[in-house]
Amino acid sequence: MIVMTQTASMAGGTATMLIWLVVMVAIMYFLMIRPQRKEQSRVSAMLNDMAVGDSVVTTSGFYGVILDITDDDVIVEFGNNKNCRIPMRKTAIAEVEKADAGYGTSETTEAKTEAKAEKKGLFGKKKDSEE
Repeated sequence: MIVMTQTASMAGGTATMLIWLVVMVAIMYFLMIRPQRKEQSRVSAMLNDMAVGDSVVTTSGFYGVILDITDDDVIVEFGNNKNCRIPMRKTAIAEVEKADAGYGTSETTEAKTEAKAEKKGLFGKKKDSEE
């Protein structure tokens, strides 16, 4: 009788331990593995979408423009000096900004704002051609 009680309590302890082990593995997956996979897929998509003329930031913090792309390498031009062209691995690129993203200086932004203001009147209504 005593032997049966001990084995029943041991089986209950083993089941509880297995449940905790499954819970810990699930927590590790959602806190560590899943975010890392999402980040890897984001980086690989970014590197695959690179094109000539895109602005990049390297992992060391240098800003440049892509001049040529091969399978594993890119040639990046740094600074205003047209002779500073450095080949590097694609994995050394941390950020990519598309060339046609429309980012410009404040002068171009002001010109666009003035052009919109000429087309539209107060509160976004179209102006009459001649009044």
